[in-house]
Amino acid sequence: MNEPLAERIRPKTLEDYISQSHLVGENGSLTQQIKRGIIPSLILWGPPGTGKTTLANIIANESDRPFYILSAINSGVKDVREVIEKAKKSGGLFTAKNPILFIDEIHRFSKSQQDSLLAAVEKGWVTLIGATTENPSFEVIPALLSRCQVYILNAFGKEDLENLLKRALKQDSLLSKKKVDLKETEALLKLSGGDGRKLLNIFELVINSVDGDSIEITNELVLARVQKNTVLYDKTGEQHYDIISAFIKSIRGSDPNGAVYWLARMIEGGEDVKFIARRLLISASEDIGLANPTALVIANNAFQAVTTVGYPEARIILSQCAIYLATSPKSNASYMAINKAQQKVRETGDLSVPLPLRNAPTKLMKDLGYGDEYKYAHDYQNNFVNMEFLPEEIIGTNFYEPGNNSREKGIKEFITNRWKDKYNPKT
Repeated sequence: MNEPLAERIRPKTLEDYISQSHLVGENGSLTQQIKRGIIPSLILWGPPGTGKTTLANIIANESDRPFYILSAINSGVKDVREVIEKAKKSGGLFTAKNPILFIDEIHRFSKSQQDSLLAAVEKGWVTLIGATTENPSFEVIPALLSRCQVYILNAFGKEDLENLLKRALKQDSLLSKKKVDLKETEALLKLSGGDGRKLLNIFELVINSVDGDSIEITNELVLARVQKNTVLYDKTGEQHYDIISAFIKSIRGSDPNGAVYWLARMIEGGEDVKFIARRLLISASEDIGLANPTALVIANNAFQAVTTVGYPEARIILSQCAIYLATSPKSNASYMAINKAQQKVRETGDLSVPLPLRNAPTKLMKDLGYGDEYKYAHDYQNNFVNMEFLPEEIIGTNFYEPGNNSREKGIKEFITNRWKDKYNPKT
C-alpha cells in the first residue's frame, strides 16, 4: 500500500478531528455554524500539517454538500471557471446547500485567478474554502477577502501530537498489526515542529525502517533513522519554516555567507519570492531598526522590485538585500519597545487618555475640558515642551531603550537631554 499514514487515518468527522478546539470543539465557532447548516465562505490560515484540508472535507461531509477541490499550484482560471459551472449545475442557485469549492494554497493564486472567483462567491454559486500558510491580508485580494471569514489554525501542541500517534497505532490497519512501544516521543515531537502530517511521515518512516513486528520507539532510534532519510523533508517541502528560520538568524547574526546560502536553498526549492521578500522586510525592522533605518527602505524597495520582476532575476535583488541587512548594524530596540508597550496595555487595560491629549472637535468636548492645557510643541524653543504624554497610572514607564550602536547613541543623548531626570535609558 503506497498511501501514506497521514492519508490512511485522515479524520472523517468532527468527533475524530484533533486540535483546533476553538474552531471545532463543542462550542467552537465552526461547530455552531455546521450545526445550523450555515457555512460562510472562509479562509483557513495556519502552518502546514494543521488539518486545513481535512477540515474542509469534514465541513463538506457534515453539511452534506457537493465538494470540489482545486490546487492553486496546478490550476488556472480555466479550471476555476469549469468547476464553478459544474457547481452551478449541481444546485447552487436553487438550494441553501450550495456546493463547496476548496482551493488549497490559495495564496499562490494570481490576482486574475482570484478575480475569477468573485462572482461565484458573491452570488452564492459556491461556498469558497481557501487554505493558506501565508497571511491572507497580504496574499488574498481585498475584494475576495471581504467576502470570506478568516479562521486561524494553530500548530499542534504536545498533547495533540501524542494523541495523533496513539490514534495512528490504534486505527491504522497496518500499524495496529505491529507491537509498537512508544517509550520516548520527544524526538518525534521536536522534529515535527507542530506539523501533524510531518509527525506521521516521520513515525511511519521509523517504523518501516525496523525489521520485525515488535518495535520500541526511542529518541535515539528516531534521530538515527531520520538522519539516514533526510530526503523525506526535501520531498515534502516541509523545510519551509526551518530554512526561513536559518535565513533570518543568519542575517540577525551578521553572516552574509549564511544568509546567501539559505537564500539559495529557498530559491532552488521554488520558494515564493514574495514570502522571502516579506521576511526581509520584517528583519529590517525587527533586527536592524533604528541602528540603520535605511535597511527598511532597502527591504521595501526590494519587495516592490521582486514583485515586479519575478524569477529568475529577482534572485539578484534578494541577494543584494540579504547581504545589506546581514552587514548592517543591529538593534531590536523598536521590537522590544512595542512588546513592552503591548504587555503594559494587557496588564493595565484601557487607561483613559489624559484630557490635554484628547481631541476636541465640538463645543461640548471643549466645555468638558478636552484639550485643555495642551502645549503645542512648535510654539516652544527647539520645538519641545516638557509635558506628560502617558496615562497617569503608568507615568514614568520606559518602553524604548536605545540600542548600543552609533546612531542610537545619538538618539539616547537626544532623549536624555530633552527629558533629563524624567527619562533615563539603561546605560
